[in-house]
Amino acid sequence: MSPMTPLAHPPHSEAQLLVQAQQLAGHTLGELAAMAGLPIPRDLKRDKGWIGVLLEVWLGASAGSKPEQDFAALGVELKTIPVDSAGRPLETTFVCVAPLTGNTGVSWETSHVRHKLKRVLWIPVEGSRDIPLAQRHVGAPLLWSPNEDEERQLRMDWEELMDLIVLGQVERVTARHGEVLQLRPKAANSKALTEAVGVHGEPILTLPRGFYLKKNFTAALLARHFFLKTY
Repeated sequence: MSPMTPLAHPPHSEAQLLVQAQQLAGHTLGELAAMAGLPIPRDLKRDKGWIGVLLEVWLGASAGSKPEQDFAALGVELKTIPVDSAGRPLETTFVCVAPLTGNTGVSWETSHVRHKLKRVLWIPVEGSRDIPLAQRHVGAPLLWSPNEDEERQLRMDWEELMDLIVLGQVERVTARHGEVLQLRPKAANSKALTEAVGVHGEPILTLPRGFYLKKNFTAALLARHFFLKTY
């Protein structure tokens, strides 16, 4: 069997992408980093996106920081998800930055959230903090598209949150809004402000916001596909 190597070019099919992702399952992050020649950070405090970058290298992702899917030619987004020993997500999952202005006439069908979530390659990774980063194992991948019920849940939450943004209520939105999708600040620091709409339609400055999938949504998704217990 030939030694495993990172994909030099973006995968040409979902099947090739899935096979490459399946080959990563069971390996530690340290093994994959060493084979790819990437340094391993001490922890993820300053390198929060490092696991995603490592797996993008192995899978031949093309998007980088561009606002398209990671595998644009296939229409597939890559999402790593830290899980505990029972396979349950340890944190919410970032989807995309939320548009706070220029939202006249926006619809769920053409939204960035729907575009990002229409086809996702989920890769669970051990995320318990008592496991050193290099010793954490990569799990089995899952290629997923929202079913009818999941799409309905996402759409309802997106419409509710976008209504609040358009009506100038963005500063009143908390992480508790939404059943499966939440809106919360996403900024490196409190000085990174962006323009939004105020209560009276006036321009205001506020922290950038991002859309995140709540843990109950991703836990149910993983449990259904991997036959895990939900609690």
